[in-house]
Amino acid sequence: MILKYIIIDDEPLAREGVKIQADKIPKLICEGSFSSPMEANDILLNKDIDLMFLDIEMPGLNGLEFLKSFNFDTLVILTTAYPQYALEAFELDVIDYVMKPIRFERFIKAINKVKDFKMLKSADSNDVDFKEDYIYIKSERKYIKLYLKDIRFIKGLKDYVIIHTQNEKFMTAMNVKTVHNKLNKDIFARVSKSYIINVNHITSIENDMIWIDTEDIPLGNTYKSNFIETYIKDKLIERN
Repeated sequence: MILKYIIIDDEPLAREGVKIQADKIPKLICEGSFSSPMEANDILLNKDIDLMFLDIEMPGLNGLEFLKSFNFDTLVILTTAYPQYALEAFELDVIDYVMKPIRFERFIKAINKVKDFKMLKSADSNDVDFKEDYIYIKSERKYIKLYLKDIRFIKGLKDYVIIHTQNEKFMTAMNVKTVHNKLNKDIFARVSKSYIINVNHITSIENDMIWIDTEDIPLGNTYKSNFIETYIKDKLIERN
């Protein structure tokens, strides 16, 4: 799979760092490197760019402000030295949030998320039929049965949701709110604008993150108190 990408970062060394990592992966094609979002605006308007590596802290228009006004199909990987923006970033439908300095194994993980999204989107998975304890997903001209107990979490991205089981992922053209309204609320909790989790698969909860095995899922401030009250409080063992 060929991915055309651009880099936006006000630090030349940071741009070069992303380029060095990307050069190690076949079929990643750099279409430009820019010091500000405004410099990159023309290429985003006039060329098909699959992926954007975007810094957050930049003079003038920062990365998050740019995303709020962003209306392209380009997927976004945020690259930053500041972990405190993670929750806000995922609310803006970024594909991943990578901390600087970027380790190559973490870079590959982010690129694989982009490839997964692209492949799922091309698989024509655009229908879902909800039953009491299972759903059917239409994918590649066939219907696949998924038991709800096997769904670990659901991630919304742009106009799609990606359903994650232990070993597979399925995409359907539906928004997070619609999916959540059809699911059993005793099992499935909406924990941010972009995520629904199966509470039976939670490994741990740490500050503003929920862990399901090795997947870290943001716990949004708007949803946090209701999530704790509904799903955690009655099962919490505390010292008297």
